[in-house]
Amino acid sequence: MQTIQDVMTRDVQQISPEDSVRRAAQMMDEFNIGSIPVVDGNKLVGMITDRDITVRSTAAGQAPESTRVGDVMSTDVRTCYSSQTVDEVLDQMGDVQIRRVPVVDQASHSLVGIVSLGDMATKHSAGIDHALQEISTPSEPDRPQAH
Repeated sequence: MQTIQDVMTRDVQQISPEDSVRRAAQMMDEFNIGSIPVVDGNKLVGMITDRDITVRSTAAGQAPESTRVGDVMSTDVRTCYSSQTVDEVLDQMGDVQIRRVPVVDQASHSLVGIVSLGDMATKHSAGIDHALQEISTPSEPDRPQAH
């Protein structure tokens, strides 16, 4: 049975919560990525996505040079361990509709890699169809209901 360590990317771009939102956007542009793990020392403390920058920072009128990554990052981050099976993590990704999951060390919780739906599609084909369907199903808009 294939584990996450067999398919994950080990060389992960990361950013500090003290860095600016502008720096995060520049890194996303430079590396053609839509999210970056946020680490304090070696410990994963969040993820910043292009959506976090747009919705939480730009829409609120915050200046990208002076707004810190820690002020707009997502802190409720789903993680996995390198020893978990690919199928188990695919199921988790489908359940919460996410396309990439940081891989942390089980003992220290330090960031050791990241695994994406793309990694799994190219290195592990079993179960990918179901996970892709679950992840890609549109969710309901988060809008107040009219009374």
